[in-house]
Amino acid sequence: MVYYFRAEKERMERQRIAEASKGVGKPKVGGKFELVDQDGRKWSSEEEMGGRFSLVYFGFTHCPDICPEELDKMAQMLDIVSVALPPTSASNPTLLPIFITCDPARDTPSVLKTYLQEFHPSMIGLTGTWEQIKAVCKMYRVYFSTPEGVKPGMDYLVDHSIYFYLMDPEGDFVEAIGRTHSAEKAAKIISEHMSDWKGKIKK
Repeated sequence: MVYYFRAEKERMERQRIAEASKGVGKPKVGGKFELVDQDGRKWSSEEEMGGRFSLVYFGFTHCPDICPEELDKMAQMLDIVSVALPPTSASNPTLLPIFITCDPARDTPSVLKTYLQEFHPSMIGLTGTWEQIKAVCKMYRVYFSTPEGVKPGMDYLVDHSIYFYLMDPEGDFVEAIGRTHSAEKAAKIISEHMSDWKGKIKK
């Protein structure tokens, strides 16, 4: 009985966090967009993210340390969640891992495909024009900045926000997961939100 009330209290707190993310007067995080995936195909958020939980990360393939570390962590999170909530079960929502580049000038589909193969086979890489990427970053309240006056062939770094954005099957923002979260802690947060979901899902 004590365990039940504790679990229910934790579930209600997660629900409060998720609902607070959609609160009136707060800037909306997320939205519909179309980009190109690592296979060069048109990719629609409405078609691909609808009915699934999504974990969205913004970065760039030339990042020397932070992005590789976070993508390694993302891969661990995916493996932990898949054990906790096997995607083979019809009742379990699936988790879609998405990497959106902040550096479309260098991150072509083929570059993304080669890069993401080093981390996890299920990761989806997305790129587009600079204007498209800027628009998606604005939707997710992601800050990014490239140096001025960069010429073709020059090496440079992109300054950007470092969060994983958990989105629910209806496209609503659920929770942001930062660098302070371990893979285990982040996977626990994700699994619990997914377990709480009572709406429609798509496999």
